[in-house]
Amino acid sequence: MNRRDVIKTGILASGCLIHPGLSGNIENVKPTNLKGNIRHAVCQWTYDFLSIDDLCILSKDIGIEAIDLVEPGDWDTVKRHGLTVSMCSGAEIGLTKGWNDTQYHTTLIQRYTDYMPGMTKAGFTNLICFSGNRGSIDDEIGLNNCVDGLSKILPMAEKLGITIHMEILNSKVDHKGYMCDKNSWGIELCKRLDSPNFKLLFDIYHVQIMEGDIIRNIRQHAQYYGHYHTAGVPGRNELDQHQELYYPAIMQAIHQTGFKGYVAQEFMSKFKDTEAKKQSLRDAIYLCDI
Repeated sequence: MNRRDVIKTGILASGCLIHPGLSGNIENVKPTNLKGNIRHAVCQWTYDFLSIDDLCILSKDIGIEAIDLVEPGDWDTVKRHGLTVSMCSGAEIGLTKGWNDTQYHTTLIQRYTDYMPGMTKAGFTNLICFSGNRGSIDDEIGLNNCVDGLSKILPMAEKLGITIHMEILNSKVDHKGYMCDKNSWGIELCKRLDSPNFKLLFDIYHVQIMEGDIIRNIRQHAQYYGHYHTAGVPGRNELDQHQELYYPAIMQAIHQTGFKGYVAQEFMSKFKDTEAKKQSLRDAIYLCDI
C-alpha cells in the first residue's frame, strides 16, 4: 500500500484509523461513547441558528457536557437539559471597551460585582472578560490599568469560587487593536495579579494567527490557562483537512498537562445546510476526543 492509498483508506502506519472529522465527509459516524479525557463544550453564538433548547438537545446527543458563553437569560434552559454553562458572559461591556482603560472601570466593577452572585446561585464558576482595545494606551499602561481594575473584583471572585478568564484574541485579522493579543502580555497580567482565580482563555485559533507554537505554549504555560476554544485556521471553520492545525495532537497536549477544565468548540461552519452544520459539531467533538 502506497502513501496515497494509506491516506485514501484512512489507515495510518501505526494502525490507527484517521478520525472521521478529518475526512471532510458528512457521515453519521458515531463512537459508542466519549473517552472522558477532554471535557467538551460548544459556544452558543456559533450555533445561534438553533434555539438554546435545540442546541442543548444536540449537545446531549453528541456527549457534550456544557454550553459556552451563555448569558443569564438562558442559564435555566441549559440546566433543565442537564448541562452546565462552561463560560458565563454578559458582565463585560464588550470586546473593545475593557479593563485596560480606566474610564470603564467604574462600570465594569459594578457589572461584575452585580453579576457574580447570580453565578454562584446557579452553580457556575467561569466568567469571561476582555482587555479592550489599545487606542492610545501603550501595553505597559494597559497592564497596570488591568491590574488596578481587576484587583477590585478578584477578592469577590475568590470568595465565591469564580475564576475570571481574559480571552486572548488576534489583532491581525479579526480584532484590530485588541490589547491582549499575545501570550506574553496575558501571562504577565496573570503574574501581576497573582490570583488562582484569574486565568487566560487560550483561544487556539487566535493564538495560532498571532504566534503559532500552540503545543509548546500549552506545555510551558499550562498553569495560566483555564479554558480553551477551538476553530480551524485560516477561516475559523471546521477542524478538517482544509486548515493547518492538527487538533488530536493539541488535545493530547492539553490532556497531558492535567487540565480539568473545558474545551469549547468555537468554529463557524462553512456549510449552509443545518444538518451539515450539526454533523460538523459531531465531527469536531469526535476529532478532539482523544
